[in-house]
Amino acid sequence: MMNILVYLIPLALLLGLGGLAVFLWALRTGQFDDLEGDAHRILDDSHDQRPIEDKDVPQRKNQDR
Repeated sequence: MMNILVYLIPLALLLGLGGLAVFLWALRTGQFDDLEGDAHRILDDSHDQRPIEDKDVPQRKNQDR
């Protein structure tokens, strides 16, 4: 029973240090800079609602299919 602790304790420490490293990387790269912007951007309805037409693609003649 106690032999498993020899493996579990270092594994838990490695996972904890890995999580801390990922968190510090996210802080340094600015992942948490604008938390409110994305939340409000999804509700923003001021963008153009019309689809963009691609002039290079020829239109089909019979579009009822």
